Amino acid sequence: MIISERIFERLSQIYMSQKEFSEQTGIRQSTISEWKARKTNPTAEKILCICKALKVSPEWLLSGTDLNNTRKDGIEYYTINKNTDMGQLIEYYNNLNPLQKERLLGYAEAMADINKTEE
Repeated sequence: MIISERIFERLSQIYMSQKEFSEQTGIRQSTISEWKARKTNPTAEKILCICKALKVSPEWLLSGTDLNNTRKDGIEYYTINKNTDMGQLIEYYNNLNPLQKERLLGYAEAMADINKTEE
């Protein structure tokens, strides 16, 4: 199955029209219709916005499988802009050594648990 076929299969699964898909991705409806009629695929720069709209991973869109070689509807990753607070946190985390990463994750887990009990 090619990428565009997976797109139309997923649109059907989630009951999303081509018009809604176009609005969510910013891709012209005529381009989407062309994929279907000519059995062509979207360009590479459109993949992430397509995945976001369809709530699938790039692995699934490109190959039909996720990282565990199973088909899933849920997204197992985040796409984060580097220029946001979250992007900065990820960059700081990536520069830590393994022990520091483990400690930071433990701290974050403890903070999340505290937050749950306060609610």
